[in-house]
Amino acid sequence: MTAGSPPLASAWEVTLPGMRLTLMLSPQVSRGFSGEGAVLEALAADEVRADADLISVLLAWEPRIDVADLAARAGLTTHRVRSALTRLGTAGRVGYDAAEAAYFHRELPYRVGQAELHNPRLRDARALARAGAVTVDGETASVRSGDKVYLVDHRSAVMGCTCPWWAGHRGGRGPCKHALAVRMTTRGDD
Repeated sequence: MTAGSPPLASAWEVTLPGMRLTLMLSPQVSRGFSGEGAVLEALAADEVRADADLISVLLAWEPRIDVADLAARAGLTTHRVRSALTRLGTAGRVGYDAAEAAYFHRELPYRVGQAELHNPRLRDARALARAGAVTVDGETASVRSGDKVYLVDHRSAVMGCTCPWWAGHRGGRGPCKHALAVRMTTRGDD
């Protein structure tokens, strides 16, 4: 971090005999730790839903999940397994230990899909995609949202958009609803 850079989440760890205490601080009260919207890509893909169902069956209460081993057992790429683990994490089925940089199996009393229901960008992106609001033309897509049309450049992994969300965050808090809708449409997701 340098002078003038935006605030970031931070983690502080105290190691004691037989235990570890980690304190994580969000840059703002209203912001969380879900990758600032980066998990939306994993939650938006239809294939991740099926992958997460498969991976959840293969979890065996390991204190540390070996992603490569899980990928081999599931017949999936490690990228798809990580996306599935992200989806399971938002459902309380998998945790991530930042100190160990590893996933672990757990079961929290969350309802499946609850994170998706409460995420307005994901919910709005699904509605735009289902309504046929996305038109893809080469490297640019247009998305009709209300009475406005936004342009999305979908040539790179981080898609730029002409909307106020993109102008304010530049991908630092995940994709906007228009970029998500374009991604869903180009992949053929619901």
